[in-house]
Amino acid sequence: MSFVEFRGHARLDRRTKDLTKRIGPDDVAIIDHADLDRVSAEELVEAGVRVVVNVSPSQTGRYPNPGPLELVRGGVRLIDVPGADLFDQVSDGELLSVRGASVYRNGTCLAQGRMLGEHELQTALNEQRMRVTGALRAFAENTLEYLRDEGRLLTEGIELPALKTRLRDRHVLVVARGPGHKRDLRMVRTYVREYRPVLIGVDGGADAIVEAGWRPHLIVGDMDSVSDQTLRGGAEIVVHAYRGGQAPGAERLQRLGVPFHAVSVPGISEDVAFLLAYEKGAQLIVAVGTHFNLIEFLERGRAGMSSTFVTRLKVGEILVDAKGVSRLVAHRVGLWPLAVLAVVGLLAIVVAVLASPALRSIIEDLVRTLL
Repeated sequence: MSFVEFRGHARLDRRTKDLTKRIGPDDVAIIDHADLDRVSAEELVEAGVRVVVNVSPSQTGRYPNPGPLELVRGGVRLIDVPGADLFDQVSDGELLSVRGASVYRNGTCLAQGRMLGEHELQTALNEQRMRVTGALRAFAENTLEYLRDEGRLLTEGIELPALKTRLRDRHVLVVARGPGHKRDLRMVRTYVREYRPVLIGVDGGADAIVEAGWRPHLIVGDMDSVSDQTLRGGAEIVVHAYRGGQAPGAERLQRLGVPFHAVSVPGISEDVAFLLAYEKGAQLIVAVGTHFNLIEFLERGRAGMSSTFVTRLKVGEILVDAKGVSRLVAHRVGLWPLAVLAVVGLLAIVVAVLASPALRSIIEDLVRTLL
């Protein structure tokens, strides 16, 4: 980045996905995000932020994490200051200066860190990919343990509430806040228009559906990253309850006065959405922003991601990724383009007739003959 010193207002949030909603090019983003994930990196770049200061290591080396590299390639200066107490020293909105890899307020240095460069991050990423075998082994062991404890999910199914929204024999579009979800939503606009699928938002994915110009039919999750406005938008809501019946999102919905169902399922909220669609008889499930490969599973850093793998085994025959669907419908020609072409052609004929006295005279003679 070309600047020697950057001055901007501090914006702090330990939840990076919340910070991206209120930050801009003139701000200094201060985050606490070990292994900065790719989704957060994409959203920081989209927000136009120029400087990110992370009080945790942006890349720990536990697994191949492309997030920091994507952030730097997007033109963002990424500074790691592990252990710095900026969240205690700095208030949101304060004016800060960033010189090199140091953060100043009124000339006083608050933290000195290290700026991460593209070459360093690319080299580290290549090395991490070589070590992914160890992470794969741990993931496989965790999956086997999960199968021993919760394998009945594959054979017995889950207990589901009665819903007003009909899913049987319908297409279902499940939207989560995952890698590339905004791009994928743009890709499936034609599919949504032609097939009118049931729209299920997984937590913040419900807001993404609204931002795309649609309304979710169902919202599934623990309700930690979806707006109050979307929750009050009329969608049926299914709260993800965990083992023992604990449902973190129930209290919030009760406070908002929004009715909801609770479903107890191990794993993550994406699993609930897929299983809900599958058990309710959906013909096809199209996934946007969900986790489809091993690196994305490992990126989440949760033991519960093994349940996601098992869920894919159960619903796999009707589950497809949005990218594949967009390729299928991209070249289909519907009736609307033909109708528009016909109307344009008719208008051209009318204009030609009105502009030509000779043609107008022939049309008048023809009309008199027919009458």
